[in-house]
Amino acid sequence: MNNNARRGQIVGTGLIGGSVALALRGAGWHVTGTDIDAERAERARELGVIDATGIDQEAELTFVAVPAGALEAEIEKALKETKGMVTDTGSVKTGVARNINDPRFVPGHPMAGSEQDGIEGADQRIFEGAVWVLTPTEGTEDLGLRELQTVLSAMGCDVVTMTPERHDALVAIVSHVPHLTAASLMCLADDRALDDAPLLRLAAGGFRDMTRIAAGHPEIWLDICEENRDAIVTVLDEFTDRINHIRDIVAQSDRDGLTELLSQARRARTNLPSRYVRPQDLLEIRIPIPDRKGQIANITMLAADCDVNVADIEVAHSTEGAQGVLVLVIARAEVQRFLAVLAGQGYKPTTRELA
Repeated sequence: MNNNARRGQIVGTGLIGGSVALALRGAGWHVTGTDIDAERAERARELGVIDATGIDQEAELTFVAVPAGALEAEIEKALKETKGMVTDTGSVKTGVARNINDPRFVPGHPMAGSEQDGIEGADQRIFEGAVWVLTPTEGTEDLGLRELQTVLSAMGCDVVTMTPERHDALVAIVSHVPHLTAASLMCLADDRALDDAPLLRLAAGGFRDMTRIAAGHPEIWLDICEENRDAIVTVLDEFTDRINHIRDIVAQSDRDGLTELLSQARRARTNLPSRYVRPQDLLEIRIPIPDRKGQIANITMLAADCDVNVADIEVAHSTEGAQGVLVLVIARAEVQRFLAVLAGQGYKPTTRELA
């Protein structure tokens, strides 16, 4: 082991945990891993996904990537057994954020995945361009949050910070209900295929793309639908209203209404956010902040609120006094609206070209 290497801990050596481990190792970290199935952890070591099995008490950052039913217990265990920051990869955040109030814990959710399964499918590239949501609580340690944001950004993630409640409401729309919709459509086709055998042979690219996520393991979705039940039901009700509206438009041969609906959908799909990759598209914003808990979380949540992508984050400490400077790198096109939001909250930001 390189004594100068940064040290990471992975709890749960499946697809996501293994992919995190590979990303950390690719950045020069020494990574230790553990799993409820000791053979799976050993397999991760044999494949070179982790450096060693077991618990590294000196790990500066621990990722807990286990099924929802075991999540809280494993987070609590990691906080007791390691000294650094702890985060998780669960799909629902309100419960775990409410039940674990520790300054070293930052609830998180990488919105990334693969059709591959288990440690053999681990791939650090699945995080490149993927959104990784962090949902710090009032007690979360600021510098630990900033360091986690920096590590995730270096892995290629688009790091977004928001409250746990808002996260759960939004992922119900963009992740949970789409999965249930794909499953419903797939079941509809499967039922029809019982009477019309050629049906599934006609499934072209559009159908296959739309229903691909229905191939996910049912066990994962049982926990998600239980934990995020209220948000999912709310969105399902709204979606039901939308489907009924579309049904009425089609039934009435309302060409204008259908054109308007399809045009809105096309416009929204075309305008989905993309990451900025050219340095000339970016600008540095420097924000003086007092030495008070929650400042980094507050500012990065403001960025999420006004749809500003934070490409990089750093804290420059003052050698005197109780103030530092939060340095954010964001898209040049988004600077003015973010400056206005910051000013409205009493901050006094300045901008600087990237060196």
